[in-house]
Amino acid sequence: MADPDVMDKLVSLAKRRGYVFQSSEIYGGTGSVWDYGPLGVELKRNIRESWWSRMVLQREDVEGMDSAILMNPKVWEASGHVEGFTDPLVECRTCKKRFRQDQLAQMACGRKPSQAPGEAESCELGEPRLFNLMFRTFMGPVQDDGHTVYLRPETAQGSYVNFLNVQQTARQKVPFGIAQIGKAFRNEITPGNFIFRTREFEQAEMQFFVKPDADDEWFDYWSAERMAWHRSLGIRPDRLRMHEHGPDELAHYAKKAVDVEYHFPFGWKELEGVHNRTDFDLARHQETSGKRLEYIDSGAGERFLPYVIETAVGVDRTLLAVLADAYVEEEVEGETRVLLKLHPRLAPMKAAVFPLVKKDGLPEIARGIVKDLRRAALPAFYDESGSIGRRYRRQDEAGTPWCVTVDGESAEDGTVTVRDRDSLDQVRVPAEGLVEWFRDRLAEADPAS
Repeated sequence: MADPDVMDKLVSLAKRRGYVFQSSEIYGGTGSVWDYGPLGVELKRNIRESWWSRMVLQREDVEGMDSAILMNPKVWEASGHVEGFTDPLVECRTCKKRFRQDQLAQMACGRKPSQAPGEAESCELGEPRLFNLMFRTFMGPVQDDGHTVYLRPETAQGSYVNFLNVQQTARQKVPFGIAQIGKAFRNEITPGNFIFRTREFEQAEMQFFVKPDADDEWFDYWSAERMAWHRSLGIRPDRLRMHEHGPDELAHYAKKAVDVEYHFPFGWKELEGVHNRTDFDLARHQETSGKRLEYIDSGAGERFLPYVIETAVGVDRTLLAVLADAYVEEEVEGETRVLLKLHPRLAPMKAAVFPLVKKDGLPEIARGIVKDLRRAALPAFYDESGSIGRRYRRQDEAGTPWCVTVDGESAEDGTVTVRDRDSLDQVRVPAEGLVEWFRDRLAEADPAS
């Protein structure tokens, strides 16, 4: 069941704890563009690294690459984006807002429209018109149609036009994949729900090239594999589901498609799409460019245009799902405790270190521990402000899995207290062994395992 109140609380927490800020906030912001703060940028990096490790580093049949954001405009003509990457736009003359035709029920004026545009009670809706979602700009000093370029709306086309470059230099044989993580841009008519639908976003996409008669087998494989990855992030299984596209939902290039969906506070929404794109993209680029893009299997004595199984996940959407899934309110000793139960491997800060008091050399010991942890690539935070209870609560809300307290015993026997965020259990650990102690627990909780 949708719960918009949780979303409001999450947006507030994200700013308060340094996860996500409104872009250009001091100037009133920029519509549906967001900046990632100190904790947000680390969480996003951890999600990217988890995807890259599982998709590229742990496999021999997927190669990585990084294609340019700006490409020859013929790429987007061949792919169909110039002509067909559009949404129907409808304008309400009452509330002066513009909406996608399929989202009239979300009109800002609050009036419920009827099925047909233009017939909503007390609203004056204009006729729908097509609106291209690509951002358009110009390359060079002359601003005319001959110098038009586009900000890419997806990373996938960079993989298609580099198919043979990657295949030949990496000496790969079909089946194999090309993976990318990068920025994409879409001039959405009705962006919203925080960082779920934005105009500038990050994608993690993989194009897996297969023999035409092996596409169904690989489609099923990658559908299961991608669901397994989302679960490995610590997301609760009952909040994840697969949705198969019906005939009226399939994109023009797709033979079959499924979405991995997450139950956000605003309902079930897509996190990732898995598509059987057949040979649509390679065929279009081969035809438009005049360059042969066929794969040559010298052993079998055949050449063919591979089919493509695509996996495409939004990094920002995944981050939002991770935050929403981790958000918990619970009663502890008569008080409400807000915490983010982030998977330890994804948590931006692994530990916070507190001196119990600001004297007796405890701050120096605590700062030394922070330094040792950071040198070991274990992000740690030092805090000496406020009571221990208040410091605990701040770190619970930030999602830090462990808090380390340096007290009088620490100066005597070299041990510290480590408190677990979720269970609230506390144990004494030798300060000199903290690095290995944390590494052992992170290995136990490794989402890639």
